[in-house]
Amino acid sequence: MNRIHTLALACASLLLGACAGPGPQGKHAGHEAHGGMDHQKMAMATLSPTATSGVSGMVMFHAHDGHLMAHVMLSGLAPGSTHGFHVHEKGNCASADFTSAGPHFNPTGKPHGPQEGERHVGDLPNLTADAQGKVNQKLHLHGLSLRGGAGIIGRGLIVHADADDFKTQPTGNSGPRIACGVIAGH
Repeated sequence: MNRIHTLALACASLLLGACAGPGPQGKHAGHEAHGGMDHQKMAMATLSPTATSGVSGMVMFHAHDGHLMAHVMLSGLAPGSTHGFHVHEKGNCASADFTSAGPHFNPTGKPHGPQEGERHVGDLPNLTADAQGKVNQKLHLHGLSLRGGAGIIGRGLIVHADADDFKTQPTGNSGPRIACGVIAGH
């Protein structure tokens, strides 16, 4: 767990440091190296486990050309297991079972569903662990942004015990919450 937190801080420091100083033509140093992305278009969540799950990790978000991307890095999952993954209404992981994060983020009032079509914007693709129980996955997130009406900053990010079936209302039958983090802007 300490290794994950150290990695999260190191990644955030490197990313923010690369964008901190003034560079040529009034741009921040590292601006071109990151494809024009600056620190104001990034967010991060450090996920912590329930008392019994052992699941932890980090998710880095970045907005680029009107799209939101996520890089998910988790450990402590059962090898080959698949898990529901959602943005939740509240950035609150205080309760032991993480129900303090509230329901799925759903500003448009849509039913739970697949990635295409009618769905909660907080419904993210399932995550599948590798043979070592780790996830290292990049996602393109549809219908979400860092800020604004569909903004994720300040919201909860939850990993569930089971796969999301993208049918069962309102949560996809994805089981208990096993990891939680609050999405913070950087």
